[in-house]
Amino acid sequence: MLEPAPLIAGLPWTGWAVAALVALLVGFSKTALGGLGMIAAALMALVIPAKDSTGAVLLLLLTGDLVAIWAYRKHADFRMIGRLLAPVLVGVALGAFFLTAVSDDVMRRTIGGILLALLVLNLWRDHLRTDTRAATLGYGGLAGFTTMVANAGGPPMSLYLLAARYEKWRFLGTTAWFFFTVNVIKLPVAVGVDIVRADTVALWAVLAPVVLVGTWIGRRVIGHVDQQLFERLVTVLVALAALNLLLL
Repeated sequence: MLEPAPLIAGLPWTGWAVAALVALLVGFSKTALGGLGMIAAALMALVIPAKDSTGAVLLLLLTGDLVAIWAYRKHADFRMIGRLLAPVLVGVALGAFFLTAVSDDVMRRTIGGILLALLVLNLWRDHLRTDTRAATLGYGGLAGFTTMVANAGGPPMSLYLLAARYEKWRFLGTTAWFFFTVNVIKLPVAVGVDIVRADTVALWAVLAPVVLVGTWIGRRVIGHVDQQLFERLVTVLVALAALNLLLL
C-alpha cells in the first residue's frame, strides 16, 4: 500500500485551511493583484517548511500563470520581457545558490529588506528612468533572485512597471507572460535543489482547483478597479509583503 505524501500526511486541518487560502490568493493574484502572491507564499511558509513552501507555491503559480497568459494574451509587452530575461536568469542562478547556502530566516529577511529598499526608491518613481540598461539589469536581477528563493519576484517587477507608467491591462499582460516564462525556467532548477518533489506535486494536485477558483474571482474583480486604485493597491501589497518577511 502506498504511503501518503509527507507534506499531505503531516498537515492538520488548520494547515489545510491556510493552504487552501494560499491557493485562492495565488489564483486571484495572477488575474488581479500580483502583490497577493507574495503574501500567499509567506502564508504557506507558516504551515510547511519555508524551502518546501517555495516549491509547492511554484507549482500553484504555474497553474495560475496558464490562466493569466490566456486571459491577458493581447496586452503583453514582449519587447520588455525580452530585455529582462538575461538579468532574470542571472538572478535565478544566484537565488538557487542562495537557497542552498542560507537558513530560512536569513532568506526571508534578505528578501524583505530588498523589497523595502525598492519601495523607498518607488517614492521617487517620477524621477526614475526605467529605460536605462542599469534599471533593466537591476530590477530584472532582483526579480529573478527573489522569485527563485521565495516566489517573490512579483514586487520588484510590479515596482518596475509602475515606475514605467504601465496602464492596468498592459501591466497585467506583461507580468502574466513574464512570470509564466520565469516560472517555467525555475521549475527544473527547483527540482534540482530538491524543493519540488513527489510530495509537493501531490499537494499541488489537491490545491490546483482552488487556484482556478481564485483566477475566476480575480477576472471578475479587476475590471471594476480603476488605474489609480490599482497602483495604490499594488504598492500597499508590496509593503505588506516586505514587512511580513521581516517580522516573521
